[in-house]
Amino acid sequence: AGARLSFPSSYAVSRKMEPFYKGGRVQINRDGKFMFCPCGTKLNVIDVDHVVPRCQGKHDDEEDISSFVLSPDDEILVTGSRALLLKQWNWRENKCVRTWKAVHTAPVASMAFDATSTLLATGGCDSTIKIWDMIKQYCTHNLKGSSGVVHLVEFHPDTSRLQLFSSSIDYKIRIWDLKSSKCVALLDGHFSAVTSLAFADGNTLVSFPQFQICMVWDLKTRESKRTVPVYESVEAAILLPEKGDFSQLGVKKQGLHFVTAGSKGILKVWEVATAACVYTQPVPFESKEEASERSLTQCMLVPERNEIVTVSVEHNIVLYDAQTLQLRKQLAGYNDEVLDVKFLGPGDSHIVVATNSPQLKVFELATSHCQILYGHTETVLALDVFRKGLMFVSCAKDKSLRVWRMNKDGRVICVAQGLGHAHGVGAVSCSRLKESFIVTSSQDCTIKIWNIPESLASKAKAALISSPETLHAKVTERGHDKDINSVTVSPNDKLIATGSQDRLAKLWSCSDCSLLGVFAGHKRGIWCVQFSPVDQVLATSSADGTLKLWGLRDFSCLKTFEGHDASVLKIIFVSRGTQLLSSGSDGLLKLWTIKTNECVKTLDGHEDKIWGLHSNKQDDMVVTASSDSCITLWKDVTETEEKEAQAKQEEQIMKEQELSNLLHEKRYLKALGLAISLDRPHTVLMVVKAILKETDGRKHLEENIVRLRKDQKEAVLTFLVTWNTNSRNCHEAQAVIETLLKHEAPDSLLQYSGIKAAVESLLPYTERHFQRLSRLLQASMFIDFMWQNMRLADAAQQEDV
Repeated sequence: AGARLSFPSSYAVSRKMEPFYKGGRVQINRDGKFMFCPCGTKLNVIDVDHVVPRCQGKHDDEEDISSFVLSPDDEILVTGSRALLLKQWNWRENKCVRTWKAVHTAPVASMAFDATSTLLATGGCDSTIKIWDMIKQYCTHNLKGSSGVVHLVEFHPDTSRLQLFSSSIDYKIRIWDLKSSKCVALLDGHFSAVTSLAFADGNTLVSFPQFQICMVWDLKTRESKRTVPVYESVEAAILLPEKGDFSQLGVKKQGLHFVTAGSKGILKVWEVATAACVYTQPVPFESKEEASERSLTQCMLVPERNEIVTVSVEHNIVLYDAQTLQLRKQLAGYNDEVLDVKFLGPGDSHIVVATNSPQLKVFELATSHCQILYGHTETVLALDVFRKGLMFVSCAKDKSLRVWRMNKDGRVICVAQGLGHAHGVGAVSCSRLKESFIVTSSQDCTIKIWNIPESLASKAKAALISSPETLHAKVTERGHDKDINSVTVSPNDKLIATGSQDRLAKLWSCSDCSLLGVFAGHKRGIWCVQFSPVDQVLATSSADGTLKLWGLRDFSCLKTFEGHDASVLKIIFVSRGTQLLSSGSDGLLKLWTIKTNECVKTLDGHEDKIWGLHSNKQDDMVVTASSDSCITLWKDVTETEEKEAQAKQEEQIMKEQELSNLLHEKRYLKALGLAISLDRPHTVLMVVKAILKETDGRKHLEENIVRLRKDQKEAVLTFLVTWNTNSRNCHEAQAVIETLLKHEAPDSLLQYSGIKAAVESLLPYTERHFQRLSRLLQASMFIDFMWQNMRLADAAQQEDV
């Protein structure tokens, strides 16, 4: 059993972290439990607490969803696609209830329901607005007069007024009277597109433009009564409710207050009466330079959860406490191309992910809460984690490396950084025994060894670091003639191995970076190098589609593993060094047993290049990350599969024994049913033959076949197609066919699955059997005729005598 456990033969997907939001408007339902996120042609409904896609509304036309809206009563979900179709969904059951043409000549850009959830307004890219009666299912109004794309529509909250507010690219706010279908007022004063509207009461409207100045309108006079300069591009804003304690947000007195979310990536609270900013959300020191990349596109208040939700241009969704703006949860909607991934934390409770961006993402696996780590200024290319799992290193195109540490509360901070490479740093490896040094390699073809001061580890542990310390390279060595793709440190911290585009892998001494040997044999560039945790062996993977094992003493090639049809990008040792797991640019994972040189399993879990591959400390879980934006967690299911196979085998033996007993006892009906459930065509045939051998066999067979269930009869029909191809078994097949044709009506036979294919297969063989029997009958009649003639001739001779 122990030997079996140390040789995994199968991994299964235990979890897949896929993109669920790719941009556009996000909406949360009334009780705050579900979030609606557009993702290309799908609209994902996400369980906010567990971050699990509950259901997906997908357009059959394969066109992207351009707009959607959920009704205030949470009952009706409407989506619009670029194919100019509107769909109404029962979102809880993921059912499309109705599809109709939008009547717009261009895609729908905005949607809104009225307070009663009976009227739907759609603003199109064709400058028109349509109003739909959702109960009677027809278009009630066609409002013309806007200029350009109508990107904002909003009903007045007082339904008795029957007013609709809209805004298009001419920066004006139009008020439409639905009784007369006319534009009754034009609120003019903005110099940029209006991004959101908020009603303070029946007669006060606050409008938020993209640039600089928010305006408060009196809807009676239809004049602006106050302007509030906000000094940034505002993409979204919300009014704070009058009830509730918002003193921690600078709200000291009664009056209108609003929260803005804009280009600076932070929330600000404004007092309308004084036009003053009363609260600004603090910014972490690392992110000051990259504020524009954190620009917010949406802001929502969820009263049921007492939360404010923001959405950023980087597709991150953040949930804050509404009264303190303390971060509660952060979700990453889209990871873009994932370049590397590693398990993190003492119990591998987190994963750290390098995406096609300067920010790192740390996911807590239990909750999917995501921390965004700011620091690098260009795309992060590689990661490595120290043995204890609390400290890790990242390197990026910005020619730098950064050392990060996870605190006891799960927060990650940058504790050190190093600069020195002339080009982007493409590979990094940590020391294995202690947190003592880091090795990096770059496109400048050099290797650098960076020492980590002992004081740094102790300071980081005690959380005494206020800003990152600077690291300096101890040794720099030109290693290869082309880009170095991979670097790794041996388990005893004495050796370093590098792999390069020059098709060579090299072995270096850790102390002074002196060259010890060269591994030559790959036909194309080497993507990955890894030391065995148990033997003096180095594994390499290459763009030539092979993996090679090399001896460290004589630098000879010990084994070559062939099987990948594309470049092998990453390799790791698993099963205590007895197996290799490799990932290819074709999205396939392969598990190899080193002793036998064979590929024991091929896993298909990605649609693009797998750049990230890492196993946890317990060696029973693997994480992969790919260019298809997916992160997949694989669990070793060898033991489970073996147990299942054993249980299945035992059950099979029991059933076979039972079948044998039933045949012995001549309980044919049960025997037939059991043989069909075991999917044994030959055994079923033996049962049929046994029944036909009995006295009144035909009659008994008829009785047994008639009493079978429909699914069993369908199975027998597929079996007899095979029997009918052999002249030895055709009589049994024809007997069963006769029974089915006699007792089943043609209409019910037509309902059988596979009936068409069965009839097409049965006809030619049945005809052949008929011809054969006809010839046999003719031959027997001829023999009979000859026999009769011989008898007559014999009788005549006797008479003559």
